[in-house]
Amino acid sequence: MLFWMLTALGIYDMMQKHHSILRNYPILGHLRFMFEEIRPEIRQYLIESDDDEEPFSRDERTLVYQRAKGIESARPFGTRMRVYDSGYQWITHSVRPKHIADTDFRVTIGGPDCLQPYEASIYNISAMSFGALSANAILALNTGAKKQGFAHDTGEGGISRYHRQGGGDLIYEVGSGYFGCRNNDGSFSPERFAALSVDPQIRMIEIKLSQGAKPGHGGMLPAAKISPEIAEARGVPMGVDCISPAAHSAFSTPLEMMAFIAQLRELSGGKPVGFKLCIGHRREFMCMVKAMLETGITPDFIVIDGKEGGTGAAPQEFANHIGMPLIEGLTFAHNTLRGAGIRHRIRLGASGKLISAFDLAKVFALGADWANSARGFMFAVGCIQAQSCHTNRCPTGVATQDKIRQRALVVPDKAERVANFHRNTMKALAEMTGAAGLDHPGKFMPQHFLMREKDRDMVVGDEVYAYMPVGFLLREEEDGRGYLKRWRRARAEAFEANDGGI
Repeated sequence: MLFWMLTALGIYDMMQKHHSILRNYPILGHLRFMFEEIRPEIRQYLIESDDDEEPFSRDERTLVYQRAKGIESARPFGTRMRVYDSGYQWITHSVRPKHIADTDFRVTIGGPDCLQPYEASIYNISAMSFGALSANAILALNTGAKKQGFAHDTGEGGISRYHRQGGGDLIYEVGSGYFGCRNNDGSFSPERFAALSVDPQIRMIEIKLSQGAKPGHGGMLPAAKISPEIAEARGVPMGVDCISPAAHSAFSTPLEMMAFIAQLRELSGGKPVGFKLCIGHRREFMCMVKAMLETGITPDFIVIDGKEGGTGAAPQEFANHIGMPLIEGLTFAHNTLRGAGIRHRIRLGASGKLISAFDLAKVFALGADWANSARGFMFAVGCIQAQSCHTNRCPTGVATQDKIRQRALVVPDKAERVANFHRNTMKALAEMTGAAGLDHPGKFMPQHFLMREKDRDMVVGDEVYAYMPVGFLLREEEDGRGYLKRWRRARAEAFEANDGGI
């Protein structure tokens, strides 16, 4: 029987016209496709070293797993990093370290026009939509956030019943599809936004301009993938493709954008309103800042998403070659706001592969007030980096709508791991902060951060990522870094340059 089955397969292989390999190597050619299918698993478990980043190294994933499970994460026998190779980074320490007992680090988010400022944790769950993540994953994340007292960004897919069931603080992300606050034609609905945003579980509103995984790219959820629960969360009909445009329809100029921010703040009863973006044309960000100065309207916060962020599936060219990495984007935004004299009015968040205490200390040193993580918390609920998020075949039930696969994720257990990961990361950050002689992570400065610029040559952070003088753009002081050149070409009336260029 087996002989005749293989014979039939071999004849079919030689006759089919889609695969050249099978026509020349019937039967045996299938081994090639089988090994190609399991190549990522073979590499991950048998070939890659502990510090290979694909995109997170085994060491990084193990650190999250240990902290989520409450397991000792100390390592014997010293570092395995090549401390004299280019790219190595470290934080300076003090001979008089401090002990920090209270590790519940907070930052107040809310500018002068905010009526309901939010005391946020300095480490929160970054934007991941229901639909991209499973119901069990959303519920576990939100329940864990509630246990430990930090915030959960909804992503642009709206607020699902699982966000509400967990009871944790929410950051409601308003994307270009206006899910949860849209009219039937996909435009923004002030009435629906007002009715939704006054919910006390929603603590802040975040306008999504772009995301690190695919800045400048929209998206579509095919009608076949829209379940009744997804339709309920997004406020879209069943049986129709769900479109997320690349750009917002509620505003088209920097001045209109500031008016939209003010409108959302008023409609929400004075809650903090900000926006998230991956920096692209730097001058366009300066256009926004000029509109802030002209209107007197400032966002309560801005989240800088680095291009290394990436829970959303994206075209390969976008994932690899569009968008500014977090460190450069954060530094640019921080210094632009300083140069315009309004940095003190606006809190800066940072997101993009931030899973360890060192990652957090680094972005705080470079200007961030708080940090978000998506994939770190995905690891905490069981993600194994199978990188099958877009196939609906996630093996651990994190990124799938398959009910059978979802049952692998047990909510009470994973919620506790989410809380543990946050708690233990904050403890590690407190120890690192105290070792530097500081009493709060917000006091890290660029000079605390050092790196190897090239083999054996050390450079201090403030030589590369220096804080620019407050008001230098308003005074039109030459800076030697191109800030003033772009500032002169930026205008509040339009995102296009005043000379017609980019």
